[in-house]
This record gives sequence, structure tokens and C-alpha cells, in this order.
Amino acid sequence: MINTSAVDGVGLVELDRPDRRNALDVAQCRRIVDAVAALLDGGARAIVVTGSGSSFCSGADFGEVYTDGFRDALHAALRAVIDAPVPVVAAVNGPAIGAGTQLAIACDLRVAAPDAVFGVPTARIGLAVDPWTVRRLARLAGGGTARAILLACDRIGADLAHARGLVDRLGERADALALAAEIAALAPLTLRYTKTALDRAELADDDPALVAAFEACWASEDLEEGRLARVERRPATFRGR
Repeated sequence: MINTSAVDGVGLVELDRPDRRNALDVAQCRRIVDAVAALLDGGARAIVVTGSGSSFCSGADFGEVYTDGFRDALHAALRAVIDAPVPVVAAVNGPAIGAGTQLAIACDLRVAAPDAVFGVPTARIGLAVDPWTVRRLARLAGGGTARAILLACDRIGADLAHARGLVDRLGERADALALAAEIAALAPLTLRYTKTALDRAELADDDPALVAAFEACWASEDLEEGRLARVERRPATFRGR
């Protein structure tokens, strides 16, 4: 199952299959899609994804990974996180292996606890991750680290992942929630545009989606609120419009 909650604009998605160390099957992937959509519908301005117990996500459930439909379900779950119009923070509380690493890198930022471990051992079992995962991992952690994880099946601990850029901050769930709370207070349209520009870096500068998101920032009420807050020496209250 998946547990969800929301406090002050910060939504929480918690994978909760302790008997399977939060492994992903088709049903769990679909629950991620539904959980993200429900939090967005409820007005979440930042989302934290984490796991219950001592594992973030041990990967794909081997009872289903070879079945028809698993890849589509996994990719839908990853797209739900990637395409969310708000920043998503992974609170990597323990091992994030295979699909767990994919879920973590689908998030915009990663906060890793001391026991966090990243790895994609598909070459040990004859599977393969999609090209997006390969490119995303290389962009975040660098080509050398991506090759070590994907070709040598290395596992990378929290400290090394942080040093290599795969992890943004070291900390526990509370630290990830605090980061998300800070983000939730920022200008939503600016964050949406920036996320679009970062995630779709291959787009030309005149791509309609990128231009629309950019112009929305400059035409927003939040822009005026930011100006007034600066003049009045007070925190800005952004409303995303």
C-alpha cells in the first residue's frame, strides 16, 4: 500500500510494503500515480517521496517484473513524478535499488540518510533500464558514476552519492520535509517553469511549452507580490497565479 498525507502545502507519498522492502509491483506503481494526482488535486506545492521502515525501495517485485504490463506501469509511475508541476523531493531512507534508484532520480531533489544505497544491477539478471534512466543518471551523477552503476553494477552509498552529485543533501525524512516546506513557500509559477526547463533541456528556446511557462511567470500576480514584499520588507505570500 501507499500512505499519503499533506501538511501546509507539502504532500507525502510513503511506500509501505515492509514485507517486500517496498518493492514495486504493478498495483504499487498505479498507486503512486494516484497518490501524486490526489496530492496535486489537494493543492500540494511540493511532494516528498519516501519508504516506510528501513528501505526506500528495494526495486521491482520479482514476482511481476517479467510479466506483461510491469514496464508500462513503472514508466507511468516515474512519469507521474517527473511530470508533476511541483518540485518532488526523494527522502531516501535506505536502499534504493533498481526501480528504487529510478524512482529516486525521477524526483527533482534527493535527501539521503546514512543507510541509503543506490544501485541498478540489471546487468546481473539480463534486464535493462530505459534510455531516460541512463541519461538522467549520467546527468545527475556524471558519466563515470553512471557507468560504474550500470556497467559494473556498483552500489553507491550516501556519502559517495552526495560527493558525486547524485544526492543533494544528507539527512533524514524530517530534513526532506523541511526542505519541501521551504520550497512550498516559493513562487509556484517560477518553480514550474524552471522544472520544465531543467527536465526538457533538449527543447529549443522557442519551444511553445517553455515559452508559455516563462511568460506566465512575468505576467503573474506573484511577480507583483514579490516586488511588494521586497519593498515592504516582509516574506512574500505566493499563490501561483
